[in-house]
Amino acid sequence: MSRTITLTRTPRWRRKVTPATVVLHVVLSIGLVATLLPFIWMLLGAFKTNAEIMRRPITWWPEAPTLDNFRAWFFELDMSRYFANSVFLAAVAVITTLVFCSMVGWALAKLDFPGKKALITVVLSTMFVPGIVTLIPGFVLVANMGLVGTYWGMILPGMVGAFGVFLMRQFMLEIPDSLLDAARIDGAGEFRIFAQIVLPLCKAPLATLGLFTFLGSWNGFLWPLIIAQRDSLYTLPVALALYTSATGDRGAEFGLQMAGSVLIIIPVLVLFIAMQKHFVQGIAMTGVK
Repeated sequence: MSRTITLTRTPRWRRKVTPATVVLHVVLSIGLVATLLPFIWMLLGAFKTNAEIMRRPITWWPEAPTLDNFRAWFFELDMSRYFANSVFLAAVAVITTLVFCSMVGWALAKLDFPGKKALITVVLSTMFVPGIVTLIPGFVLVANMGLVGTYWGMILPGMVGAFGVFLMRQFMLEIPDSLLDAARIDGAGEFRIFAQIVLPLCKAPLATLGLFTFLGSWNGFLWPLIIAQRDSLYTLPVALALYTSATGDRGAEFGLQMAGSVLIIIPVLVLFIAMQKHFVQGIAMTGVK
């Protein structure tokens, strides 16, 4: 006689709750609240006047909600220009980084050439060099090329990075060599293999690298600040710092700071939510053997 075994899954609400589980949920809840509080304060502060923000004791909910802070960004400070600059620089950074880092990662992962191991060591070693160390040499180089005060001066140094090369190389190492050899036997060249076989398999790491690159460019402050040197090239973080700080053109207007911060964060949140699946998959799969 054959016996059929039926497996039933216990509903979550009927599972045994242990003290450790309770403690874990309490700690995670506290951490979540502590993480969200600054963002909630920023969002609510964007609809307050500067006087209400400075009032003591503090008030969480705006007593007289106002859109004046957002109006100032769009109609007085030319928010559209700074937004366009940030979008342009971030888009160029993402495109160039994905193209060049994937090419270099492909070469270091699957192609054989003299000095390959030494090149890998050099590329990975640059990941341990703080960016502030290369700030002055990078500025001198850009200045000698006559690119200070131009878009190219802000774009060129970020077109390829060691982290992107490492990320793409680690993922491409997992692509079976037999698949590539079969394509070569069928007469496909290296560029065709890279474009039609390798890149379609790298959607997850490409999405991860693209998101990291977008965040780095979108939130970049120091390099655009020293290279732009004119109002028409300012990005959102630079404009936010220069126009709303205590030494800026408008003085310390905290409501304006909050509204500007909200406008800067919205595109990042939308992009992360849209690419969350690929982002998590890329982090989980990259480097796993």
